[in-house]
Amino acid sequence: GGHPLSDNFRISGCTQPPCKLKRNTVVLLDFKFTPDEDVASVKNTVYAKIAGIPFPFIGVDGTDACHQIFLPDDSKAGCPLKAGQEYVYKNNLKVLEIYPKLRVVVHWALTVPGNKDL
Repeated sequence: GGHPLSDNFRISGCTQPPCKLKRNTVVLLDFKFTPDEDVASVKNTVYAKIAGIPFPFIGVDGTDACHQIFLPDDSKAGCPLKAGQEYVYKNNLKVLEIYPKLRVVVHWALTVPGNKDL
């Protein structure tokens, strides 16, 4: 068994990793973060590693994340983001039928221009 998920990170239907994602479902995820510098734009970087090779999540990886960023009071924040301000990222991940039935580690990051993780 893993450790419980951080209070800053929530995945629907999962309190402790590894999280099982069922195909043909929608998984709600959100996490809190505070940038340490002003950020003009943010994109999703999402991939699963299968046999050591990263496979991007089609339709999610590389997409703009600004519309998925909120303030702690649930009002839309959008971009640019201010240093020192807490934000909440929210997304609904469609677990598609075509995804293989494998145990994979999913890497999910918000990246800023230059492909640097936020």
